[in-house]
Amino acid sequence: MTRVAGIDCGTNSIRLLVADCDPATGELVELDRRMTIVRLGQGVDKTGRLAPEALERTFAACREYARVIKELGAERLRFVATSASRDAENREDFVRGVVEILGVEPEVISGDEEAEFSFIGATKELIGTDRLDKPFLVVDIGGGSTEFVVGEEHVRAARSVDVGCVRMTERHLVVDGTVTDPPTAEQIAAIRADIEAALDLAEETVPLRGARTLVGLAGSVTTVAGIALGLPEYISSEIHHARVPYATVREITERMLTTTHAERAAIPVLHPGRVDVIGAGALVLLAIMERIGATEVVVSEHDILDGIAWSIA
Repeated sequence: MTRVAGIDCGTNSIRLLVADCDPATGELVELDRRMTIVRLGQGVDKTGRLAPEALERTFAACREYARVIKELGAERLRFVATSASRDAENREDFVRGVVEILGVEPEVISGDEEAEFSFIGATKELIGTDRLDKPFLVVDIGGGSTEFVVGEEHVRAARSVDVGCVRMTERHLVVDGTVTDPPTAEQIAAIRADIEAALDLAEETVPLRGARTLVGLAGSVTTVAGIALGLPEYISSEIHHARVPYATVREITERMLTTTHAERAAIPVLHPGRVDVIGAGALVLLAIMERIGATEVVVSEHDILDGIAWSIA
């Protein structure tokens, strides 16, 4: 077993996994997995720069993660940074801060690399099961981008497109610095148009409709699953491998897009950092299911973080 630490820094959240991995057996023993909403991508779509307050929130989380990594004695660390830091003009400020705190340089990976890590993490424990038909379509709905990967044991095709829960919220729902609550029909239609255009782009290289099982990753999808299950709080073990029917996803999406901030905040499974962006995130999932005719989504808590861990081991 090799003890490794993987960090995934996205547009909306930064997450840590410390695990013991055995590449020979495919066994991954999780020691610590945590997530912090830092909104690193705050305003990036509009300004092209990482906001100072967003950087400080991210560095605060990095300091906490450095403490955990040291306490658990991880032998190797890999820090992967995705959409927001890939797009920002001042990304060197971000890189410098991470190196000072964690001692490693963040790898600003491409969308295709991000998709491959997500696929490995999500499907490694599903490949041997007879319960699910292949090929898999793994969809990782992030804050700034969404990754699509089709494959069986290995990746067949992958594409990253620039639609995510934070990007769509900031682009279409923020008016004079305030999120519209709830959004108007015109705003929802504008988000839907962006998503459909992104799906057209994804289909140029990824055979979305040829997949037999849809596997959904990341906070928007897991939150929809938690709401569908009626959980009193976020319980990862209950959400992992939950199967949520299309009709339920549609009902929850409509609910998230027609309720107020206060009503959404009262949902116990909904993280405070996702209250304003869950509507757009759920709409991305719904549009994907409708595009490919999926009757359900299989939800995975194992995602890019697990893929990062395996890449180190």
